[in-house]
Amino acid sequence: MFARSRKLIGDGMMEGLYSSKVLVVGAGGVGGYVIEMLARSGVGKIGIMDPDVVDVTNKNRQLIALDSSLGKYKAEVWKDRINDINPHCDAISYAQRFSANNSQVLDMGWDYIVDAIDSFADKVDLICLAKQKGLDVVSAAGAGNRAVYCDFEITDIYKTSYDALAKKLRKALKDRGIKNLDVCYTKEPALSCADGVGSMAYVPSVCGIRIAAFVISRLLMSIS
Repeated sequence: MFARSRKLIGDGMMEGLYSSKVLVVGAGGVGGYVIEMLARSGVGKIGIMDPDVVDVTNKNRQLIALDSSLGKYKAEVWKDRINDINPHCDAISYAQRFSANNSQVLDMGWDYIVDAIDSFADKVDLICLAKQKGLDVVSAAGAGNRAVYCDFEITDIYKTSYDALAKKLRKALKDRGIKNLDVCYTKEPALSCADGVGSMAYVPSVCGIRIAAFVISRLLMSIS
């Protein structure tokens, strides 16, 4: 199934991806596209951590949100989908919320951690704990409340601008002594929604694909 990938990166790099291990925390609109791209790129072990079940409101932007999956745990649905894409991938589901109390999930030899968490407090805990353990981590900033196509870029958290979540995250990480963090964000201004966060199908997907491309490129760099 990876014949076309092999044409571009060669056998050695593909073998390296087969041996790679990535944990994605948050399997929603952004995290779901990260997971999909990792699975289709040949990453050999993918952890999916998310406490939520599939809801009808997820259907406008999340790959696994179908009538047949409503009410099922996202982590479990993603595990089944990964196995359907690539049965040789070791997919591990954690249908639970990440917190400092269950951070032992980080101690499983992951090559990369992807933070796609919505909860701010849990996001900060994940980043800080991953950094303390010397793990490579990349975080998603805001992808909600944008109605137009957005250009997402990955840069250090302390170089971000125009993003309210990134601004809040900068302060929290500075207060906890974190000196750097790769973050995916857009300078496209967020709109105001009176009743919560709104999403269009194409915005979180672009963010997720950008993060996946970044992680895969970093894995390939470490292999070479």
